[in-house]
Amino acid sequence: MEKKSTHILNASSNLLGFSLVIITSLKISRISRSTHLDEFAGMACMFFAFSCFFSFLAIRTQHEKRAGRFETIADYLFLIALFCIVSAVIIVTLKII
Repeated sequence: MEKKSTHILNASSNLLGFSLVIITSLKISRISRSTHLDEFAGMACMFFAFSCFFSFLAIRTQHEKRAGRFETIADYLFLIALFCIVSAVIIVTLKII
């Protein structure tokens, strides 16, 4: 099985930055009061941050079984964070239309 931890770490850290930009722009424009967009982006930030943490642990650990467990946790957290980002995009799309 090919290790996915490095790919998860790279994608999670990039999308974490994207989510932080969303939250920052919402706070600056004061749109966050009228939508749940910042809640979904905030949840995505948390899940991406934990996904980064667990994928880093999977890369750094010496135990193969533990590395597999950390990688699986990071993978699921990444998937949940993606659903949060998709929900945020759907909210933006529905508000624009």
